[in-house]
Amino acid sequence: MAFTRIDHAMIAVPELNRGIDTYVRLGFSVQPGGDHPGKGTHNAIAFNDEDYLELIAIRDRDEYARGNPWRGLVELAESGGGLRYLVVQSDDLAGDVAAMRGRGVDVGDVAEGSRRTPSGHERRWRAAPLGPRNPLPVFFIQHLTPLAERRPAGAGHPNGVYRTERAYIAVSDLAAAVDTYSRVLGMAKPPIERGTVIMAEMGVFQLGSSGLALAHPYAPGVCADALSRRGPGPFQVLFRTKSMDAAARRLSEHGVPPPARGTRNTGEQAMLVPPEHACGVYIGFVGPP
Repeated sequence: MAFTRIDHAMIAVPELNRGIDTYVRLGFSVQPGGDHPGKGTHNAIAFNDEDYLELIAIRDRDEYARGNPWRGLVELAESGGGLRYLVVQSDDLAGDVAAMRGRGVDVGDVAEGSRRTPSGHERRWRAAPLGPRNPLPVFFIQHLTPLAERRPAGAGHPNGVYRTERAYIAVSDLAAAVDTYSRVLGMAKPPIERGTVIMAEMGVFQLGSSGLALAHPYAPGVCADALSRRGPGPFQVLFRTKSMDAAARRLSEHGVPPPARGTRNTGEQAMLVPPEHACGVYIGFVGPP
């Protein structure tokens, strides 16, 4: 049993085609994903090497209201979009759910999920949400369709992105949040570090090659802005690119204002596209020149 990585970030967008256009401008190769039967939603996917970015929109509001587990999408869509969930991948979801319950975590039952792609292929998975006593912006997934079938042929992005580096959740009480996520994930509490780009104290849970970061601002900046605009919740995804310069050129060529650059506490350069150019989400890039 293990949580292996951040599988994907779920970004709610007001209208799917507009969301696709926005992320194509940011240099992502975005493909229509298909409909979620019985859920009232449809999506598009930008696939990296092993994880992806999901854009999701309401397809049928009545159907969505009858039984969609992804609450909060309507509110985010109506406010211009935003990052709703970070989805953590498991290699044994039934075992991980049992282990979470053993730690006193309120977690729902494992349920089968699927979508049908525009080309008619079915993609299947198992998922489990957290329960009302643990209302975190995280849920868990185990893919039943192999990665080689899920990833489109010739996948790759003009901005050079190849994986999710880290995703960030703004919290009002960092120590309490670290305690909660440590229990939910079954991981040791990480040391607190200082994020110099988002101006926040952070606790980062490392899930394979990707990090889930809880952040609380220590000064005005990105995290403080996110917390004041929407309160606690996920606000940023940082992607690793093969070339920062290539990513910057792509943005410039497609009319995106030059993003702010900063130096991470690792010494690397990172740049951030602000929410107004990314459907309500901070989108970051990090990598070599």
